[in-house]
Parts: sequence; C-alpha cells; structure tokens
Amino acid sequence: MEFKDYVRIVLAHWVGVLVLTVLGLAGAVGYNATQPQVYEASATGYVTAGNSDNTADATLADQLAKAKVTSYVAVATSTKVANRVIRSLGLQTSPGALIGSISVSQPTDTVLLDISARSEDPVKAQQLANAWVSALAAEIKTLDTQTSSSGTSTGTSTGTTSDTGGEPSLHIEVLSQAEPGALVLPRTKVNLVVGLLLGFLLGFAYALVRHQFDRRLRSSEEVERRFGTPVIGMIPRSSQVTGGNGVLALTVTSPAGSSNASTSEGFRKLRTNLAYMDVDHPPRVIVVTSPKQSDGKSTVAANLAAAIAIGGQPVTLVDGDLRRPSVAGSLAMVDGAGLTDVLVGRVNASEVMQDHPDVPGLRVLASGAIPPNPSELLGSNAMRTLIQELAAEAMVIIDAPPLLPVTDAAVLTRSADGALVVISHGGTLDSELGASLSHISAVHGRTLGIVFNRMRRSAGGASYGGDYYRYEYKPESGRRKAKPGRQKADSSSKS
Repeated sequence: MEFKDYVRIVLAHWVGVLVLTVLGLAGAVGYNATQPQVYEASATGYVTAGNSDNTADATLADQLAKAKVTSYVAVATSTKVANRVIRSLGLQTSPGALIGSISVSQPTDTVLLDISARSEDPVKAQQLANAWVSALAAEIKTLDTQTSSSGTSTGTSTGTTSDTGGEPSLHIEVLSQAEPGALVLPRTKVNLVVGLLLGFLLGFAYALVRHQFDRRLRSSEEVERRFGTPVIGMIPRSSQVTGGNGVLALTVTSPAGSSNASTSEGFRKLRTNLAYMDVDHPPRVIVVTSPKQSDGKSTVAANLAAAIAIGGQPVTLVDGDLRRPSVAGSLAMVDGAGLTDVLVGRVNASEVMQDHPDVPGLRVLASGAIPPNPSELLGSNAMRTLIQELAAEAMVIIDAPPLLPVTDAAVLTRSADGALVVISHGGTLDSELGASLSHISAVHGRTLGIVFNRMRRSAGGASYGGDYYRYEYKPESGRRKAKPGRQKADSSSKS
C-alpha cells in the first residue's frame, strides 16, 4: 500500500486512533503523577600526590594517579565508605541500601572521580554527594597509611618520591562541591512524548486491524479495483435531503448558495457521466436500485430524474417498488392509481401520469396498489411494452426494490438499458455489493455503474468545492456573480 492508503485508513477509523492516542497520553500523565520525585547531585574528587618541583617526580606521580584511580572506583562503592557516610550524616539505613543511591564514574584518561547521589530531597542529595567524597578521601588516606606502614616494616620507603625509588603518597582532594540536586526522575516530558507515540502506534495498529476485518466500502478506488464496475457518482451527505415529515427534498432545485450546493452538484455530475457513458447510444431506461432498503436509492432516483429534467430533457420517474412504494408520497404527490393499474389494463399511463409542480419536464408514475405478485408484474410483457412506450417520449428512471431481499430489480434490468446500484459510504459491505452485482449478471442485465451515496465531506472525491458553487444573484445586473474571494465556476460546472 502507498502512503495515501495508510492515511485513508487512519482517517476512516480516526475516532479509535484519537481515543487510543489520548489514552496513551493520559497513561503517561498518570505514570508521572504516581512516580516519586528523585533529585541528583554530583561532586568531583581529584586524585593527587601533592606538588613537586621535580619534573620526574611530578610525571611519576601523575602516572601513578592514573593507574590507581580506576581501583578507587571500587573503593568508592565499598561498605567502608558507606559506613563512614552513615556515621557522618547520622543516617538510619544499611550500607547496601545507601550504595544503591550512589554512582561513581571515572572519565577516561583523567584522575577525576565523579560521584552522583540520588535522593527524594534535593538538599539530602547534595549532602550525600559531598559526604561521600569526604568519606572516600578519608578511606583512601587510611588505606595509604596502612600501605605505608606495611612498606616501612618491610624496608620500603613511602611518601614523596625519594632517591631510594619509593612511590609517592596519593590522596583525594575535593575538586567541586555538589549543589542542591536537580530533578531527574520522573522524566516528565520524555514520558509524555513516549506515551503519545505509543498511543498513536496502538491507534494505528487498531486502524490496520479494523481495516483488515472491516468489509464496509469507503473508497471508489477499492470498489473499481475489486468489482471492475466504475463509480460514476458520489453524492455528499446532506441533512436536508429528507425532511422530518418524510417529504423528499429535491436538492437539485435548492436555491444557489444553499447548504445543499455540493449535493446538488453531485447529482449534476451523475447526470453528465450518464450522458457521456455511451455517446452514440446513451441509456434511455435506467433502473436505480441498491443492495439494501436503507441505501437511499429513492432519493438518488428522484434527484437524478429532476437533474435530467432541469437540463432540458423530459423524464419519467416510475415507482417500480411495488412492495414498499415511496416516490409519490415522498414527493408530496397523489399516491392513488399508478403502475399496477396500467399493467393490468385498467387505465392508460397518460391518465395516471402526474407532472411535478416544481420541475418542468418531470413526470411521475406512482406505483399504484400493492399487488400480490410484484415480480411477475415487473417481468411481464405488459411492463416491457410500457417501458418502450415511455422511453419513446422521455428518458425513464425506474426506482426499483433493493436487490438482496427480492428479485424485482434484477428482473427489471432485462427490460432496461442498465442499472445504477446505489451504495452507502461506510455502510454497504463488500459481500452485499458483490451479491447484488451477481444478481444482475445472473439475468444477463447490465450494470451501468455504482453511485456512492452519503459520502462524508472529508472523503476523497466527495467534496465538490464547498463555497465554489455558491453564488449571489444580482437583480440590478441580471447576472450571477461570485461572492468576494471565491472563484467563479465555469460553464461546464453547471451542465
């Protein structure tokens, strides 16, 4: 996968990613709050053999100090030094526990000893570091005295370098006293960054796992790659498409500059794509269906028919859902006699055809009474003859039942030029779309394309420019003018 695919996966599951990231950060905050504060103070000792005017003696003393200083690191962490510090500071602790709060290091090729002490109190850390350097100096002095006494008893001279070749006496001087300790634990900022990164990584892993097991369709590229059927329309989500009273709002008739501008443009683009699908033989009879009942097929069928009628081509919208008809009722038109009455020969189509009051050129044929055998009626010769008669006068859009529950829509595709399958962005499963396309193929029907409905504004390809399509109408000039700071759309965007 490419980088943009990972971005799309994260955006598709951004809620889970955000929650886990916040939890990671909260965990770091909680960890910082529960950890004791530890302060560290450092003091430095200097190993020396004293001053000498003799260059040879000074060189010998420096070499001896460098040779001995590494062994003094072990002396610094001994229980003898720890006992001296306990007596000096009057502490109530064991030597082993006290040594655990001390670290001793010797910078390479130097005669320095860095002693760092940690404590929950900055002043105590300072006192401990200074006392440890002093205790180490005293212990080294004691060891040197014992060595000198042993050397005297065996006839070896000690002290400063002498003509007899004795070694100089080493001792430790305090080079720098410790200051009040600085806070070293917990490392608040580091822990926060680590918690934030771990939270995001967990969120990213969550998004990848969800992507692998989530079968909901969200990408037009994914649909075209997996099913080989083009996505010819993407309709953004609109809260005003269906009113609270169940009346369908035709977004393509919304005034310019309304909040439905991008949704209206989605239907106009769908109309244009249909016109260019087959220039020599454009589809005249189109079945609009979906895998499930709640995918918005009736909304797409009505708005597509209205968009085509506004473009200047007469359209007949047929409610072919003889099980749950909704077109006439949702468009606030009479839902009396209709398609079923025409098919059984009670009336002629012209007698029950209704003109839409707001969209010139759009006629609606309601479903009529609900029959006991919808599939047989829709697959009858009478239905095919009626479709041919209607197509001779206008383009025909048929709102058909969903494909998965019943076979009505698949039957209708045999009498039509093709079908548009409406799916819900993030709501339709891949298995549902695959089964729906198989139903159409099984009856040798033709799928014209997929329509992604209810696309989120943030989804790729679903945004149609937002304010790009908002215009003001100036009565005094009689022309549409773009609002200040907004680009004027060209004539092709209004097709």
